[in-house]
Amino acid sequence: MNAEPVDNARSGRKHWLKLLFNLVVLALLFYFVRDSIRSAIEQLRAQEESGFRWRLQWTWVVVSGGLYLLGSLPMGWFWYRILRALGQHPRPAEALRAFYIGHLGKYVPGKALVIILRAGLLKSERVSAAVAAASVFLETLTMMAVGAFLSAGILALRPHEDMRQHGWLLPLALGLMVAAGLPTVPPIFRRLVLRLGVPKGDPGIVDKINNVTWRLVGTGWLAMIVGWLLLGLSLWATLQALGVEGVEPIAHLHYYTAAVALAMVAGFLSLIPGGVLVREVILMSIMGIYLAKVLKVAEADAIAVVSAVLLRLIWLVSELIASGILYVGVRGAQAENVVS
Repeated sequence: MNAEPVDNARSGRKHWLKLLFNLVVLALLFYFVRDSIRSAIEQLRAQEESGFRWRLQWTWVVVSGGLYLLGSLPMGWFWYRILRALGQHPRPAEALRAFYIGHLGKYVPGKALVIILRAGLLKSERVSAAVAAASVFLETLTMMAVGAFLSAGILALRPHEDMRQHGWLLPLALGLMVAAGLPTVPPIFRRLVLRLGVPKGDPGIVDKINNVTWRLVGTGWLAMIVGWLLLGLSLWATLQALGVEGVEPIAHLHYYTAAVALAMVAGFLSLIPGGVLVREVILMSIMGIYLAKVLKVAEADAIAVVSAVLLRLIWLVSELIASGILYVGVRGAQAENVVS
């Protein structure tokens, strides 16, 4: 019996199943990203209908988006370092491409698509999809742990007296720091990788995961701190875009960083697509106090709402632009696939 027709049939079925899976992924991304954009626009319109008026300064909108993408770079660099430590060999441009495109997966419920996109875009003879998936967990949880740590430190050491009315913020930051940070402790991470069955098909995985050391994680913490500070500056630029007077990029950076970091961490760990509502509630809580008590601006609550929603919209559009440019401009490990 000739096995060639059977092999061709299997190959054909595999091709069509992969194509169908890719189309489903694209459809999910399109639906939920569009829904996030529509929701943000509706919230902004609702503020206008309530009587609050503003005029955007588009230069600062671009600056805010640029600072967001720049702030993500140290996080992407740390992910690349993890991949290399785990014995994987993606090209830097491939890793950057997968990193930014993978961000879009967070707008789909469950956040699993982040892992699917990143690992699928990198999978090749040089990168194991299973190991890449484990690296995503370590990078993401490190980012969340550092963000929660910065938020907790800022809220504890430099609180405004009126921050006490939101006493739940500090316990929330501490709880998120522990929840996200524990799995990144090298001995715990190595044990989790083994328990989750990543070693299947990779007999050298034990030696590879031993390269996840305290030094590597410490390097990640330093990179994440730089990244979070830049994301805080993105919020400052958003306030500039709204024409808010008196905002200071350095003197008030602790407010911006605490607001952005705690909002993003809580939103991500909530598993709600894009952290919608969770991010806005925390951003509005911290920025409302900052605007009303520190800057003493009129309509502080309305500005807090608009800045939170506008920041989400700016970041989402920035991710779409960066992902489009990188997808077309960078030849990935398997550029013909969305996932594999």
